[in-house]
Amino acid sequence: MENKAGGTAFTMDVEQNGGVAVVRCHGRLVVGVGDALYSRVKQLMPEHKRIVLDLTDVAHMDSMGLGTLVRLYVSAKGAGCTLQLVNLGKRVRELLGMTNLLGVFTELGDKGVSIRI
Repeated sequence: MENKAGGTAFTMDVEQNGGVAVVRCHGRLVVGVGDALYSRVKQLMPEHKRIVLDLTDVAHMDSMGLGTLVRLYVSAKGAGCTLQLVNLGKRVRELLGMTNLLGVFTELGDKGVSIRI
């Protein structure tokens, strides 16, 4: 499936186990797809104390995707949840670093490390 920008559409898979939810993201986290991610993760917050966003398959993120991550962080804090990012690709890591947001998110693993729930 193609999005308007010509790349692979954004999709996500959610695994839940007790107080942990792992959201595996695929595609491009760009303008037009952030609301879907935000809505899905926001639904998980009342039931989960820890939400992990696995960004292994996110090849590109723009400023709107970055804004979505910040919105999720603020919402998670307000809900008493921990939002963690794992498996950041080089480009996503660079974007978070340039905006001084890399330290805001707790990073649990590097590329190739799996999350088991």
